[in-house]
Amino acid sequence: MAETTVKQIELPITGMTCANCARTVERTLSKTDGVESAVVNFASEKASVSYDPDHISTGDLIGRVKNAGYDVATATLELPITGMTCASCVRNVERALSKPEGILEVNVNLATEKALVTYVPGLARRPDMIKAVEAAGYGVVDLSQAAQPEDAERAAREAEIQRQERLLRLGILFSLPLFLMSMGRDLVMVSLGGHAMAGMAQPETPFAWLLWQGWPFIFGLLATPVQFIVGRQYMVGTWKALKNGTANMDTLIALGSSAAYFYSIAVLIGIVLGAQAVIGDHVYFETSAVIITLITLGKLLEARAKGRASEAIKKLMGLAPRTATLLRDGQEQDVAVDSLTPGDVLVVKPGERIPTDGVVIEGRSAVDESMLTGESLPVNKSAGSNVIGATVNKQGRLVVEATHVGAETALAQIIRLVEQAQGSKAPIQRLADQVSGVFVPVVLGLAALTFLGWLLIGQVGFVQSMVHAIAVLVIACPCALGLATPTAIMVGTGRGAEMGILFKNSESLENAHRIEVIALDKTGTITRGEPAVTRIVAVNGTDEKDLLRLTASAERASEHPLASAIVAEAQARGLSLSQPTDFEADSGRGVRAEIDGKQLIIGSPRHAREQQIDLSAVEPQIDSLQAAGQTVVITAVNGVAAGILGIADTVKEGSAQAVADLRAAGVEVVMITGDNARTAQAIAQEVGIERTMADVLPDQKADAVRKLQAEGKRTAMVGDGINDAPALAQADVGIAIGTGTDIAMEASDVTLVSGDLRGVARAVALSRATMRTIRQNLFWALIYNVILIPVAMLGLLVPMLAAGAMAFSSVFVVTNSLRLRGKSIGGAKFAVKDESQKTTTSVPQSA
Repeated sequence: MAETTVKQIELPITGMTCANCARTVERTLSKTDGVESAVVNFASEKASVSYDPDHISTGDLIGRVKNAGYDVATATLELPITGMTCASCVRNVERALSKPEGILEVNVNLATEKALVTYVPGLARRPDMIKAVEAAGYGVVDLSQAAQPEDAERAAREAEIQRQERLLRLGILFSLPLFLMSMGRDLVMVSLGGHAMAGMAQPETPFAWLLWQGWPFIFGLLATPVQFIVGRQYMVGTWKALKNGTANMDTLIALGSSAAYFYSIAVLIGIVLGAQAVIGDHVYFETSAVIITLITLGKLLEARAKGRASEAIKKLMGLAPRTATLLRDGQEQDVAVDSLTPGDVLVVKPGERIPTDGVVIEGRSAVDESMLTGESLPVNKSAGSNVIGATVNKQGRLVVEATHVGAETALAQIIRLVEQAQGSKAPIQRLADQVSGVFVPVVLGLAALTFLGWLLIGQVGFVQSMVHAIAVLVIACPCALGLATPTAIMVGTGRGAEMGILFKNSESLENAHRIEVIALDKTGTITRGEPAVTRIVAVNGTDEKDLLRLTASAERASEHPLASAIVAEAQARGLSLSQPTDFEADSGRGVRAEIDGKQLIIGSPRHAREQQIDLSAVEPQIDSLQAAGQTVVITAVNGVAAGILGIADTVKEGSAQAVADLRAAGVEVVMITGDNARTAQAIAQEVGIERTMADVLPDQKADAVRKLQAEGKRTAMVGDGINDAPALAQADVGIAIGTGTDIAMEASDVTLVSGDLRGVARAVALSRATMRTIRQNLFWALIYNVILIPVAMLGLLVPMLAAGAMAFSSVFVVTNSLRLRGKSIGGAKFAVKDESQKTTTSVPQSA
């Protein structure tokens, strides 16, 4: 009986709150088949597990922990990969990276040349991952020698482009004269009335010998450097694939070119031995050399195009300033931005980039935020205004206190979100992945079938059958399939970042183009979210000032926007507020509190009626204010209505245009609000919305979204508040306004950095343009192979033309994706935005 191999690992467990939790995890793991023993330490929050790796995997163990209601801490690492040439290489790298212990998920992107690895810290280490990649025959960019990761990656890309340029020059140097001499020789032979040496007498002069027998040897000398120096990369790639039991694009190129080259070598040997009658006398050195040179040209153009596809993210990375002016003890000194800490006071002079996120504590200026938000005009800033790192101070001197530095800045998190989106796979890519998985083996089979068909059925002989098979090998292009989706995703998400639109992943980008209904939250989304008290009506003997003072005293403990408006109005009037006791908030309805010995109930008319408050004295005023689109707040003192406050929220500039743009795009727009129907209708009419869902409490917004989805429509939800998070998560596509909260954006699929509602229409337009490009790419990649492979099998393509077509097919796909950079997405211009809108940028802290 074979000896069982026992392995021991430590899993970092999360979610345990007591010793009983540790016992639960321990018991769950111990009962798992294949586990020898499991010990969970609650203090260190680690599980030490001894198990049989032949019977159960690390992933299965983690699954058991999750099924028990706990989790295992994981981390994500991005590795820049070198040496990948096609979709088969992607699978090879993914397979290699999945082998080390502790690797949970691997996602390799051919377009970005990056691998995103999710792993268990402590089980898997970066050096282990690098070794696995290198063992598979690929490389990993070493970031340790570069000041910035993007510098190392850029240097690696540039080195690859320069290498391909050198190889291309070498290929042209030998292939061009080889091709011209081969064509010239054929012309001379035609002019002399013959195409072969068959039946010719032995040459009597050096010229005759050179013409009939010397040329093949010269051709061989010219083709050999191309075959073994320029073509070496394809042979090495083939060897790597064979070691992993797979085949890739390099396999097709190496087989096609090698078949022509080594057959020609055999012909040369036959000429030397006088066996032309057996093996023939025509060489195909020019075919092998030109195939390799054209493919190398295609690789060079593809490398350049892929570099341009990632320019948006490079541009974002290049925005971050490297130095800052630190104000310390009244003295200004230049320091590295990396050394800044929250609380540092910085001086930003006109024309300089703001070093990091912060708040203005002195000075006034206009700041250009267009590079991050897409806003076309500068935003006015003064004391108390939030500023974003990497934006440009246009006019006055600003003194800024740093609030977020390093990886916590808006720019760093925007870059991380864009990279995350670019590194993910869209659902539409599954077809290409499935086809790529069998593409090369199928092509090899078709090439063999072509050779045998022409040899046995077509009866054209060995040489011509080989030529047709070579054409099949080199016309096939798996690269175009592999690049069709990720390049478009890269350009689309990069373009979105330039416009202030951040997609959480490529699936979000894809789903956005299917949106049929968009539900807009009113407060903070359609409106500014800055309500103000417009009218105060005191009844039943209550004084107006006393009504406002009592209401504001109770509301000062609340964080609701309406409460803030009431408190702000009281403070503006110089009223002295009392401290509330027994404060209790009823989400979406109102509050209760005791102020100066009086029991107050404050809330909407609906809430007041539910509390049996008689509103007959204020019914006319309620109707009047609600008809004008204002929110009514009722204040009852000791169970008796004391008065009402009318509160209005103004519509954001651009909201009406945003609704018009969405409707023009064929998207139905619905407004969801907790306001009563009349207030909701007044706002809806102002911005052009025909359908409203009023009196929706915060915990009912997700239900409202479900109702829209139940109508069979793909629904998007746009919101900015904490109470919007469930609805954002429920929607097919959740869109968070950038002026809102981190929680809302954590739950969303798309984030609008600027908070401009017109960005919703632009996001939909960008998604549609990107998906249109992906479909064009996939159509080209599929139809190219579907049409030209049979054409090559029928013998209608010579190998050199086939190589040229193959070389430019992937270039076409990447170039088509790059067209997205120049497309007009949502023609509406951005509005001028002033700090009076209190715009702040907030991106997920754990993107």
